[in-house]
Amino acid sequence: MKSRYRVVIIGGGVVGASVAYHLAKLGWTDTAIIERNVLTSGSSWHAAGGIHTLNSDPNMSALQSYTIKLLPEIEKESGVNIGLHMTSGILIARDADRWDSMQGNFRSMQAIGIDDCRMVTPEEIKELCPLVHVDDLKGGMVAESEGFVDPSGVVHAYARAAKNMGTDIIEHNRVLALKQLPNLEWVVETEQGTIHAEHVVNAGGLWAKQLGRMVGLELPVTPMEHHYLITESIPEIAAIKGDIPAVVDLDGFSYTRREGNGLLLGIYEQDFRHWNMDGAPWNYGIELIQEDPERISEELALAFHRFPCLQDAGVKRWVNGAFTFSPDGNPIVGPVRNLPNYWLACGVMAGFLQGGGVGKSLAEWMVHGEAEADIFGMDIARYGNHAGNREYIRQTTGQFYSRRFLMTYPNEHLPAARPLKTSGAYDGMTAAGARWGASWGLEIPLYFAPADFVEKPSLRRSGAFDYVAAEVKAVREAAGLLDISAYSRYEVKGPGAEAWLDRLLACKLPKAGRAKLAPMLAEDGRLKGDLTVMNWGDGSFWLMGSFYLREWHMRWFEGHMSEGVALKDISEQVCGFAISGPKSREILQKLTHQDLSTLPIFGATTVDLGLYTCRVVRMSLTGELGFEINCGALEHAGLRRVLLAAGAELGLKEVGFYAGGSLRIEKSYGIWSREFTQGYTPVQTGFDRFVAYDKGDFIGAEAARKDRDAPSTTQRIVTLEVEATTADCTGYEPVWQGEQLIGYVTSGGYGHSLGKSLAIAMVDLAAITGTEPLSVHIVGERCAAKIIPASPYDPEGKKMRS
Repeated sequence: MKSRYRVVIIGGGVVGASVAYHLAKLGWTDTAIIERNVLTSGSSWHAAGGIHTLNSDPNMSALQSYTIKLLPEIEKESGVNIGLHMTSGILIARDADRWDSMQGNFRSMQAIGIDDCRMVTPEEIKELCPLVHVDDLKGGMVAESEGFVDPSGVVHAYARAAKNMGTDIIEHNRVLALKQLPNLEWVVETEQGTIHAEHVVNAGGLWAKQLGRMVGLELPVTPMEHHYLITESIPEIAAIKGDIPAVVDLDGFSYTRREGNGLLLGIYEQDFRHWNMDGAPWNYGIELIQEDPERISEELALAFHRFPCLQDAGVKRWVNGAFTFSPDGNPIVGPVRNLPNYWLACGVMAGFLQGGGVGKSLAEWMVHGEAEADIFGMDIARYGNHAGNREYIRQTTGQFYSRRFLMTYPNEHLPAARPLKTSGAYDGMTAAGARWGASWGLEIPLYFAPADFVEKPSLRRSGAFDYVAAEVKAVREAAGLLDISAYSRYEVKGPGAEAWLDRLLACKLPKAGRAKLAPMLAEDGRLKGDLTVMNWGDGSFWLMGSFYLREWHMRWFEGHMSEGVALKDISEQVCGFAISGPKSREILQKLTHQDLSTLPIFGATTVDLGLYTCRVVRMSLTGELGFEINCGALEHAGLRRVLLAAGAELGLKEVGFYAGGSLRIEKSYGIWSREFTQGYTPVQTGFDRFVAYDKGDFIGAEAARKDRDAPSTTQRIVTLEVEATTADCTGYEPVWQGEQLIGYVTSGGYGHSLGKSLAIAMVDLAAITGTEPLSVHIVGERCAAKIIPASPYDPEGKKMRS
């Protein structure tokens, strides 16, 4: 062990070893893995070792696909046998909704380029795996890129390959403390002595919690128990020569694969159990938790039904081991705000499946400053401080675990850890019939309905369809009032504020009393934000964006901070409403002595509305005349009452974000995480029209200009009209030109005022001028589609400017 390394990785499981390997491949070989016991001695050694491409998040599917393709290379590079068996796998469906969902998932996999899947009938399932009882099945999906590995072999293969490139591996050496010096160097106190490092990676697995607390970080992870068993020899299996497909019975909460002449049967038990929520004991090693067959008796009964050969089989071995889970089940990766050079690679409950992708992405982030792929789905910045609360972690991880194999419908909003945060008008809106979703812990109104209405989860159009249509109609014909507390707001002041914003943003800054749409770019020219910047004219500016991106954006802002800038996140001190529609100005004018007819589009000023002094911007995401009104959090309820009273005789109606989605899709307006992501460029998304390429230096300027002159991608965003009847696009549906895959849907919905199903899609440039008919798959059904001009509602924008 040396006294100084460039990188110290804490944790010798599959994730830590993968990070070391990928860093070494990128040239960072001055790295050490510090392991408290021996390699694999956390969760890795007892993992079932299953690998498959399929994931409900297409970005995670891409990373899992990378891992599977990498494994043979690791075996070859290291010379360590990883026990790789590519057996193929079958997802089976018994329930009708499950079958519909599976067909939709199959098409989503095609959309992102995973082309080794196919749908199969019950009879074909029986041919592929004679062990399965198929009489009650609807069908299934076969994935060729599926199998299993020897968990210990994989860890040692990553570690050996890294070691061959110069990485040190130090076992039996627990980390005792972490301290950062003023020069940002880390002091790592270990049982074998002190190490100085430029970077520290928390890959602690079951001990990630304790490693986080060493630096004042409360990570949203917790260990949970997970059962699987291995049977004794089963005659029906012994009679089969060679591999048989792994089978996942989603409706039975189980997964199986061949293990010798027996079966490995894993259970995602509905009666979940947390285990040592504060992290595993430091002396916990290669041990297991006492099995509890009674707790999984119902799931076992379903498995015995699905695999009749299990009914007389003996159990050779029980495994009840602990794995770490995050609230949404995805890994926790990346740099931590206010902790320079402290990196996370933890919460990876499927380490052998996702470890390669996690290692690759984190290594790229550390070495190059950005990961190649958009990995926001596993970025620590997707969580706020509220996610570190113990009860929040208990409820959300339990919910995820017990729903691991359950369907989540597009219109389903899960109840764990809710309501957590509410705006001032929450009670009033609830009394008025608001139905709620949640964004980053904050309750947001989805739509308004009578007290006795209950929305049923559905893969097709929601039962709230007519209520949403009425809200859209109100906005188009009179006015709608939407609670926009779920917008983030950042205040920027100080003598250096204007210069800092000019470098941070890719647009020209608005003049005093004006606002502007503001793209923000990374150094490589890809998007980093779609914000609105307001210049209030008093020396202060606001940036506004999405509430759930607050930690992500603040980490970026602070990482690019300049002298003379005072930056403050005021998102929980300021909230407000958007009012839009042809009568919106008339309603507001009733409440103020100021002449609102003189406020131009994108004008920003202070307005007295009754007793409330508000910051108001004339802008709208609906395509109608509209205003965004910002008030203090304690004024929110009162302002709502005043606005509703003023608009009562003019047809003002409260609306939710379902209506907002319909209104914005009729205008072809993109939103973050759908049309705009950190994986796309401005040119690709059409956001380049807001980039001031000629304004001088700004973050990403050189790369953006290069991409403008020689675009790096041949895909562009377009608007589609879809011939759909009972369901609409939601995202990641494939777009076909004839039989050729030409792109995928980024978002979609029903345009109530146009009476059409619409979608926004990323498609190949050649398809835009092609003549062959287009189509998309929605819930497995092929629907005709055509490219239409953007902004099908009021394309010239006259209503918004009225």
